[in-house]
Amino acid sequence: METSAKLMQGNEAIAEGAFYAGARFFAGYPITPSSEVAQVSSERLPKLGGVYMQMEDEIASMAAIIGASLSGKKSFTATSGPGFSLMQENLGLAVIAEVPTVVVNVQRSGPSTGLATKPSQSDIMQLRWGRHGDQTTIALMPSSVKECFELTVKAFNLSEKFRVPVIMAPDEIVGHMRENVVVPKPGELEVIDREKPVCKPEDYKPFTFATGKIAPLASYGGEHIFHVTSSMHGEDGYSNNDPENCTNRIQQLHQKLEMNRDEIVLTKNYDTADCEVLIIAAGAVTRSARAAVQELRAAGIKAGVLQLITIWPFPDKEVIAAAKGVGKVIVAEMNYSGQLAGEVAKLLPDSSELIRLNRFNGTIITPQDIVDCVKSLGRNE
Repeated sequence: METSAKLMQGNEAIAEGAFYAGARFFAGYPITPSSEVAQVSSERLPKLGGVYMQMEDEIASMAAIIGASLSGKKSFTATSGPGFSLMQENLGLAVIAEVPTVVVNVQRSGPSTGLATKPSQSDIMQLRWGRHGDQTTIALMPSSVKECFELTVKAFNLSEKFRVPVIMAPDEIVGHMRENVVVPKPGELEVIDREKPVCKPEDYKPFTFATGKIAPLASYGGEHIFHVTSSMHGEDGYSNNDPENCTNRIQQLHQKLEMNRDEIVLTKNYDTADCEVLIIAAGAVTRSARAAVQELRAAGIKAGVLQLITIWPFPDKEVIAAAKGVGKVIVAEMNYSGQLAGEVAKLLPDSSELIRLNRFNGTIITPQDIVDCVKSLGRNE
């Protein structure tokens, strides 16, 4: 396969990134604005020797990819707001059972059906806290079609390595935009497969509660027989309600990510080395922020952008470093409540230096919106 440039849609790039990473099973239910992921998968997976399943709803979709993953296949699904809400219970099962899966949630305006075809960044808290109980996931947010491809590969790598569900959360703008992408040759991007057990079948345990460790994962139908349950369980996979066992189970779920956060957390800095105004953004708003910074710097205002790529675990160290010595911090996001801004505010020594720039009417924050916001700071002082 030769390296080639192709005009691709963000959703298409997500599907192609999944195939590149080795995904061979997709189960889903079409929903705007993610349906192109299912469409591409339905056309391409059979040709790759994989399986596409049209499900009756999103609850079943999540259950199906968990089953496929436990049988040894890299699997994924795609949805948007209402469907993502339906997936939460089975997503919690994937967390406690440490089942590698990738869930694509192309964010749209809500609540409920809302503006079904319009963009939003209002699922940020749901990505992290949408399930009940002590749990954690990884969530990534691309800002370009190229990032859609590359971060999907990264999502599968993180999922396989750490046995955790990973959520890809582009906003509708990124999911539907089209850009030229150079498709990497096989081997150019790292592809990680889950660790398999090498012990005797009778010695195999599907879980380990050792601090920061991840047990190898056998496949259903092989010689290693194992049990998976949604209930609190021991290292053998069978129900165990002992308080000490529960403590070990919950700690391990969190610590395997906490101890590897530097590998998981991704950000990009643009013109932040000397900036006096820091703009923090994610997804499509990053593009507006970068364009605004070009105009501001041309006007003599030293602005910079911190792009948050990994949303969860939250990039706290990176935010602190970028904001150090900066006069004002602007968090621009497409939601009403300032879901990213709330996390940033916790990290600033003086939260009064934080400016929230929000839009929640189904349209993007434009570069001019950000330029006007920055220039108004001087007038208000």
